[in-house]
Amino acid sequence: MLFFFSGAHTIGVSHCSSFSNRLYNFTGVGDQDPALNTQYAANLKANKCKTPTDNTTIVEMDPGSVRTFDLSYYTLLLKRRGLFQSDAALTTSSTTYNYIHQLLKGSLQNFYDEFGKSMEKMGRANVKTGSAGEIRKQCSVVNS
Repeated sequence: MLFFFSGAHTIGVSHCSSFSNRLYNFTGVGDQDPALNTQYAANLKANKCKTPTDNTTIVEMDPGSVRTFDLSYYTLLLKRRGLFQSDAALTTSSTTYNYIHQLLKGSLQNFYDEFGKSMEKMGRANVKTGSAGEIRKQCSVVNS
């Protein structure tokens, strides 16, 4: 299941520009994403992404565990501290919400096993080649 694939967000960083709309202009009227923990958002605004146009500052996707492949990402999701909107979406479905709880009750090895299965599944996806696909210069934007 690709749900486990999102667990890769337990390692790595992101630029503010990849999620600043959640802090500064979620619905286009200068508001904040209500799904984002207000204290976490305030901390990001005060200490990391100080302006809506910051495209150089980097933020840990899993603060406190950025270099460790573990379950803390899922713990943060339950505290509404997922950095991306796609992270927050995992807690809005009862199915994925229950998966998170089950995962956190299980062993770290279980997470490793499930993550491995999701990687294998992703590897079976038919990759578009030639003029049918493209390698994006920026992951979140189709090349122009």
